Amino acid sequence: MATALLIIDFQNDFTPGGALPVADGDAIAGPVQRLADALDVVAATRDWHPADHSSFEPYGGPWPVHCVRDTHGAEFHPAMAEIEIDAVISKGVDRDDPGYSGFAGTELAGLLRNRDAEDVFVVGLATEYCVRVSAIDAVREELEVTLVEDGTRGLEVHKGDVARAIEEMRAAGARVAQSADVLAAVGR
Repeated sequence: MATALLIIDFQNDFTPGGALPVADGDAIAGPVQRLADALDVVAATRDWHPADHSSFEPYGGPWPVHCVRDTHGAEFHPAMAEIEIDAVISKGVDRDDPGYSGFAGTELAGLLRNRDAEDVFVVGLATEYCVRVSAIDAVREELEVTLVEDGTRGLEVHKGDVARAIEEMRAAGARVAQSADVLAAVGR
């Protein structure tokens, strides 16, 4: 059985200076890079929205315009340049596709199964949104899921959002660990 790293939306618009920045979002770079070097398969999701995406405030949604396809904001964070990515999964590609889950309407589950990757370690942005939904969907796909807590950051729109999201992932069946513990467990 192979191990997989699932990097959720480590994109410019979700890091400091971006359109929808996660506080200290770029601080996940170290854990993400170390895990990518140690695990067998690396898949990265990205928001890849059309300019008129329904989640954007000008179109009635809750979010500022972000991660519009083919823009600087939609590009992966520069720390991702040093990571060998096996698969890029675009989500939220249609105007009305919310794009929270890396699994909904994508080939991600099949890709992981084809690579015999049943043990999935989840990192990325933002903890209480796309990370939470993707981790729970990975559990629903009957994968062994571990949220790597120091490899994630959240928006914390409301106090306690991140803690509630982590508990929701645990309740769904995901484990929670720190990157150092994961690296020690895989012998790296």
